[in-house]
Amino acid sequence: MEAAQDLQSRELRERGARVLVGGVNSPVRAFSAVPGDAPLIAGGTGSRVIDADGREFTDYILGYGAHLLGHAPACVLDALRGELDASWSFGCTTASEIVLAEQIVASIPGVDMVRFVNSGTEATMTALRLARGITNRNLIVKCDGGYHGHSDALLAQAGSGVATLALPGARGVTPNSVRDTLVVPYNDPDAMTAILSHHGEHIAAVIIEPVAGNIGCIPPDPGYLQHLRSLTKEYGALLIADEVMTGYRAAYGSAALALGGSFDLICLGKVIGAGFPVGAVAGRASLMEQLAPLGPVYQAGTMSGHRFAMAGGSAVLGTLSATEPYEALDAMTSHLVTEGAALLEAKGIPAYGTKRGGMCTLFLGIGEAHSYEDVKKADTTLFGSYHAHMFQHGILLPPSQFEAVFVSRAHTMEDIDRFLSILAEWKPPSMRS
Repeated sequence: MEAAQDLQSRELRERGARVLVGGVNSPVRAFSAVPGDAPLIAGGTGSRVIDADGREFTDYILGYGAHLLGHAPACVLDALRGELDASWSFGCTTASEIVLAEQIVASIPGVDMVRFVNSGTEATMTALRLARGITNRNLIVKCDGGYHGHSDALLAQAGSGVATLALPGARGVTPNSVRDTLVVPYNDPDAMTAILSHHGEHIAAVIIEPVAGNIGCIPPDPGYLQHLRSLTKEYGALLIADEVMTGYRAAYGSAALALGGSFDLICLGKVIGAGFPVGAVAGRASLMEQLAPLGPVYQAGTMSGHRFAMAGGSAVLGTLSATEPYEALDAMTSHLVTEGAALLEAKGIPAYGTKRGGMCTLFLGIGEAHSYEDVKKADTTLFGSYHAHMFQHGILLPPSQFEAVFVSRAHTMEDIDRFLSILAEWKPPSMRS
């Protein structure tokens, strides 16, 4: 007979399936690409989460990168307590919006102004509208597998859940919606050169994840970001850095700048809201002032700049500096991917580890990964077995080979060593008697 606690998540899944589409509010949460049932999380502290059945996991999802300090850090809790008694949504500007914007401007060179929105999707959508309004051009360029939110124009050959579900795009996205979106391989400077030389006078912007995070963690090849900057300047297109995931996680402020690149507009999210719904577009004043109410490019949002996201994000950014915690995060991710790949190779599995700051990926079944085409060759069946083993032993990983793994300041090297010891115990199907 099953214990009562074992019925808790089962009952919740059954109830959720009746009232939520697929039982979830974002497709990746269904865990459909890996064996077993999706967890139902009840709470979290630091590097740990607890599910509805009381099982504890070391969390490497971290709100898909939002929790740089781990779950429920004291500084964020204190900031929220200071907001609760004063109500939280007014339809008017509050001081917390100004404070967080000042922190972003002070920490990212080349940023003079910020516009807060409610999600990464809104941020990229706004950045593209702004680029088109400034340049009076229609075309945009993105990379194969690059995920920039679920607005129609950007669901052309996207990564993230679209990659996990092996969809070429998304039904309901019309040909007209993506006709102005041009797609080239990531880390292929020649392809980018060719498309700008052919369409340059019609291209409003190139949008790029400086470190791709939705086909796994794929850093740019040396010189790639600098090549994009040179090309976009030559053809008068704007360069948009989509750092919804990487901003303040892969590096302090902008990963593009840390990697020697630059941008005209930058999209932020996740970390800057401490896990609350948030997004932002930022850039130099001459561009940002084209947004309403100063300029002709319209954008609005009732809940934009919500006090909880602003206060929480401000508390997080207030703990950061240009070196710490990134040295510690880099050391942990380096240890995970280096030793993890060696353990996999010892089991006879080709493996490739990638990392940047507090994000990383272990690719199974391939020896290198620089583009979406490389990543698509990874062994997703083998990944499912690996994921199930780690889950059964208290390690919560993103449920797809195509999602980055995240580490927080609350994690320790002991957490990483435990991860590795559990990985060492995994017996792939080929090794089972």
